[in-house]
Amino acid sequence: MSYLVAVTVLWAFSFSLIGVYLAGQVDDYFAVLTRITLAFAVFAPMLRPHATGRGPALGLMAVGAVQIGLMYLFFYQSFLFVSVPEVLLFSILTPVYITLLDDLLAGRFAPRYLLVALLAVAGAGVIRYTDVGENVWLGFALMQGANLCFAIGQVGYRRLAPRLSAAVPLHRQFGWFFAGAWPVAALGFALFGDRSALPDTPVEWGVLLWLGIAASGAGYYAWNRGVAMVDAGTLAVMNNALIPAGLVVNLLIWNRDADLLRLAIGAAIIGGALAVNAGWARRPVPR
Repeated sequence: MSYLVAVTVLWAFSFSLIGVYLAGQVDDYFAVLTRITLAFAVFAPMLRPHATGRGPALGLMAVGAVQIGLMYLFFYQSFLFVSVPEVLLFSILTPVYITLLDDLLAGRFAPRYLLVALLAVAGAGVIRYTDVGENVWLGFALMQGANLCFAIGQVGYRRLAPRLSAAVPLHRQFGWFFAGAWPVAALGFALFGDRSALPDTPVEWGVLLWLGIAASGAGYYAWNRGVAMVDAGTLAVMNNALIPAGLVVNLLIWNRDADLLRLAIGAAIIGGALAVNAGWARRPVPR
């Protein structure tokens, strides 16, 4: 779980950097393409294609294409139909998808994982709930597409990880993940990108460099390592831990307004979900 906690902190800072320095100034699709390109550039020289094997390499490419490639296409299209608070609200359902997909692929139903996922959703809902406007259903559907893609990618990696060669370090195989995501990001920029909103200051390029190498490169590498090491309940809860973490970072560094009572209650519920899941960890999951 230490990997997931570390990446949550990393992404919490990145979330604020995007909001302060890129949002509304740099085209979102260009930012995504740049991030994935930089991450791929970090891992590509370390690839050992023949050592990975064709099947696992294609599996990693498929996971990357869905988990961050398709996910970002759905995610950024949703902003055309709903507000930022509504996007954040609609993003909290990912834990439910993770538990249901994991159970489906395992051929079982583990109610305890669904329960802790629903607790994580409740905690995030307390923090992020806001009134929604009329005619938001298309935006809601697009956000669920993004949530489902991110969930599919994580659950897919959990299933793929045991098939990766134990003789080859993961960092020498993980470049395939970004190789799969890159064509999808490039297509997204080609179709929807705004070429008049490219970065034009050293700060914007510096933030993109950080996001590409640290948040995307090291971040997705470490996150997926953590995905393969925890049970579905822990993974589900950690998917919503970014919400209170991001708000705390935003509050402490940029002094943005936050409802501290709702933040505390929501974070306590998410923490309680982790505690409940840990308390059940010794009990066997039905097969």
